[in-house]
Parts: sequence; C-alpha cells; structure tokens
Amino acid sequence: MSNNNQIGLVKSPDEEIDFPISFEEWEEKAAGMMFEGGYGYASSSAGREETARRNVEAFAKWATVPRTLSDVSEADMSITLFGRTYPRPFLLAPIGVQKLAHIEGELASAKAAAAMNIPFVLSTVASHSIEEVAAAAPDGSNWFQLYWSSNEEISFSMVERAEKAGYEAIVVTVDTVMPGFREVDIRNQFSPIAKGFGKANYISDPVFMKSLTSQDEESIVAAVLKNMLTPSLHWKHIAKLKEKTNLPILLKGILHPEDALTALEYGVDGIIVSNHGGRQLDGVIASIDALPSIAEAVQKRVPILLDSGIRRGIDAVKAFALGADAVLIGRPFLYGLAANGQQGVEKVFERFFHETETTLALSGIANLSQIGRLKMVRE
Repeated sequence: MSNNNQIGLVKSPDEEIDFPISFEEWEEKAAGMMFEGGYGYASSSAGREETARRNVEAFAKWATVPRTLSDVSEADMSITLFGRTYPRPFLLAPIGVQKLAHIEGELASAKAAAAMNIPFVLSTVASHSIEEVAAAAPDGSNWFQLYWSSNEEISFSMVERAEKAGYEAIVVTVDTVMPGFREVDIRNQFSPIAKGFGKANYISDPVFMKSLTSQDEESIVAAVLKNMLTPSLHWKHIAKLKEKTNLPILLKGILHPEDALTALEYGVDGIIVSNHGGRQLDGVIASIDALPSIAEAVQKRVPILLDSGIRRGIDAVKAFALGADAVLIGRPFLYGLAANGQQGVEKVFERFFHETETTLALSGIANLSQIGRLKMVRE
C-alpha cells in the first residue's frame, strides 16, 4: 500500500504551480492568459516607446560600488511612511482596470498587499470601487490615486470617500491631463475606459451620478471620458485639495527638480518620481535618471518614491542609493495577477524581496539607514 504522506510524494503548495522567476517569464505567462486588447493595453507605452525602453535600460547605466566586512547579519529593510511602519520599502503602483488581468482585479491585489503588509494604491479608473477594495482588505494599508476630474467636485467627493473608507494617503497623478498617444491601443481599437472597465469609482460616486443628464451605459462612459480630460490642472487645484482632506497628499509624475520644489511650497507631503511607465509622454528622461536631482532639491524634507522601470531587486537598491525612500512596482505585479491571481502578486513580490535583501547584504548594507554608504557611478 502506498503512503502519500511520505516525503517526496506530496507536493507543497508552491510546487504545485510552476511560478515564473524573471520579469520576462511573468510577462510571457501573462500574455498567454490575457486577451489581445487587454495585454496590449497593459504592456504598451506611448509613441515609439522610447521612454519605456529608456526606463529599463537606464538602470543598467548605473553601477554600485559595494562595501565589504560590514556585518550584515541583522538585516532590516523597514521604512516608516506617514506614521506607519512597513517591513519593506515597496508599494503596489496604481494600475487601472485590473479586471483586464484577472476577474478579481484590484480585490486580489489589495488582499496580496495586505498579506505582505505593504501599501496598495487604488486607481481612480479601477474595476472595483473605493469601498469594495477597503472591504476586501480591511487591515491593509490602502492609498487612493486621484485622476483630477474636469468637475472638481467629483475629485473632492472621491477623496472624501477614500478618507471615510480608511485610506491613508492620496496620490494625485499630475502627468495625465489627457491620454498619451498609444499606437498599440489605436491599432487594436481598444480602450478599456470606453468599454466601461474603469467606471466603478464613478458609478458609485453620488456627485458624478448627480451630474449626469442620463444614466444609461453610453452616457456614463462618455461622462467618465470627459471628466478625465483636465488640461486646466494647475497648482491651485493642489492647494484646494489640501483644504479638503486631512490625508497626506503625494504628487505622482514629477520629473523636474523645480516642480519638486514648487510642490514643497504648496505643502505636498510626498513626491513620486515617475514618467507613468512611458505610457504618457514619449521621449522623456528615465525616472531613475530624474531621481538624483530631485533628491538633491528636496533634501529629505518629504518622502521621495520612485516609479517606472523597476524590474529586479537590484533596480530597487539603485533607486534607494540615488535618493528614493521606497519604490512602486507596476507591470511586474500586474503580470503576476494575470498569471496566478493574488498568489501570483505575492510571488512576484517575494522574488523582489529576496533579491533586494540579497543585493543589500552583498553590498555591505544591513539596513536602509546605511544606504548612503553605497557609492554609485554612471557610465
């Protein structure tokens, strides 16, 4: 009689799934599970995708000069942001319409973030509402990303809802006053917003619904698209938002040190150095190359986070050494979500955590407070 409990006969849960390891492997698996339009939307960037390539390639142009004999036996990657301490300096970047990747969408991602005790940033154009995500991950650290609405009262309403639902920060994306020119989406004739995938926070918002003259599907989608066009967005709107909420406000999409300094003048609580993963404006500086001058300008007066192009733990370490307090991971976790749902998201971050911890230790850094000891050179 066989004994299925003998060692080697029963697979552990992780062994039952052949999880990818590298970013490229996760993307390949996700591509095989997403429909063409959805994968094209997630993977593509603006124009000829010069910025998207530069984001990734720029990391290879920076090299570390490791330290030795430093005693890294007691590693600590914890970070404190806005009064809450996290075990690792990672966040899930705001990505909209996550149902394109997995049926549970943002619910699965938020639950994964809560399980790992790192922040999850919910997009305005999510497939699930502010309240639904809060209910799915009640113990999580949820932040809300705001696309400013052409009807500013809708913006204020969403921020108020987020604050009531227990969200801990507001991330205002400032580089998306209109959609970028994305040839893949044009070729595929695919817009998830136009198809109604990103309306959850709008149809659950009383101010938005009250603003409609008709509440049929076509009218709702048209109103969402109209409200997302905000070329008038200005610093004065940030000032008004500061008056409307007690939550810390971060600006996402800062690339110029002068804009970082202006943000400080307006009382912004944090800066996210980002070019939207190359999805908005093509031909711009890589986020990692913009980071040092912004860090020098800000002088640690507020937290600086980095977004765009991070594919490995070594990329994160380079970002920390160049002035980032934490990093946001975008496409990698989305591909994990597409491949294996919540478990895939957690596995993607497990790989990031492991490689980052290993890289720091081999660089002679026991905790992030010592990161200034790590010399950086650029080709």
